[in-house]
Amino acid sequence: MNRIDKLFKEKKTNILSVYFTAGYPNLDSTTVIIKALENAGADMIEIGMPFSDPMADGPVIQHSNEQALKNGMSLKLLFSQLSGIRKEVKIPLLLMGYLNPVIQFGIANFCAECSSVGIDGVILPDLPPQNFVEEYFSIFDKYDLYNILLISPQSSAERIYTIDKISRGFIYMVSSSSVTGTKNDFSEEQVAYFKRVQNMNLDNPCLIGFGISNRETYNKAGKYARGAIIGSAFVKSLGKDDKVIENIGRFIRNIKS
Repeated sequence: MNRIDKLFKEKKTNILSVYFTAGYPNLDSTTVIIKALENAGADMIEIGMPFSDPMADGPVIQHSNEQALKNGMSLKLLFSQLSGIRKEVKIPLLLMGYLNPVIQFGIANFCAECSSVGIDGVILPDLPPQNFVEEYFSIFDKYDLYNILLISPQSSAERIYTIDKISRGFIYMVSSSSVTGTKNDFSEEQVAYFKRVQNMNLDNPCLIGFGISNRETYNKAGKYARGAIIGSAFVKSLGKDDKVIENIGRFIRNIKS
């Protein structure tokens, strides 16, 4: 069973998925952060693949991408860093990023490397779902690698049902049409969107991402979905000083306590 399916089968509420950029704040931070996140209580981890033009991301994650690339991070190095991670880490691990570096690496090679190091899923926001189904589904399926698809407040009911039909694992429910970043609360329009999707009774569970930055937004997201994804707020916390493991423990406690 894919570890993502196992997680959603065993945990019904308040799933916490955390995003960070591989190679940030330091080139060798990747596995340190993954292990610390699992030890601190994260349920799932999204490892960002640095890209030179992260168009869907706000300034915090843009900066982490720039710094990671300056540090020397690449897909080849990332797979090398992750080569022994499954000896120590049990929770689901996903790679998140943009399609261009994956195509340059080679889709088949990419999926094979993901399988080799124990990656459970991939999030590629700029890969159109129909293109994925027509061109890449068979390759992903061969390696039991889930491609997590996204919906947004602008998604029609027809599109959401289509996404649900072709999804595996979970649906990434983008909370707003803006770039990634921290917010203090959700607007009435966002809550109406959450309720609309919740009432559609989709086959796949949803996690809410974009704008989850504190205990309040995390708990509120959990009322309308199976949990939440935190990115910018966590990445920002990493850049404060050299006490990475201590910072991670404190951050997760502040969100979940």
